Amino acid sequence: MGIEIEQSHPSVELSSIAISETHGENSPYFAGWKAYDEDPYHEITNPSGVIQMGLAENQVSFDLLEKYLEENSEASTWGKGGTSFRENALFQDYHGLKSFRKAMASFMEKIRGNKAKFDYERIVLTAGATAANELLTFILANPGDALLVPTPYYPG
Repeated sequence: MGIEIEQSHPSVELSSIAISETHGENSPYFAGWKAYDEDPYHEITNPSGVIQMGLAENQVSFDLLEKYLEENSEASTWGKGGTSFRENALFQDYHGLKSFRKAMASFMEKIRGNKAKFDYERIVLTAGATAANELLTFILANPGDALLVPTPYYPG
């Protein structure tokens, strides 16, 4: 099951990693997920099971946070009828929060004097330039390719 990619510039090619059908399933990360799926930890029914620590999604204090936000609405930017705390706190779409991508597309159109249109479905948000460079490297470079990054650049 390959992914067909429509290219308007035939000279630009995606890396073998980007067009791979495996999407990293042969990595230690996915091996950990498989082990967790097959034998998940449960305090009572499976105390010797696998604890999933490969996902930065902490739901332990949701009840406390939701109660606090209900009692202190000024602490929440969502307000009544907006996006819920759980919707924003849980794992998001890899492309970024849909409402933020829409706002970004609108903002970009505005600052370009409405001379350019931006499709929010084609916008990907990252947590910074380091993450953006890493994404572009995986998409455009094959193993063994070199990439020059202008300085300053965070090496961590």
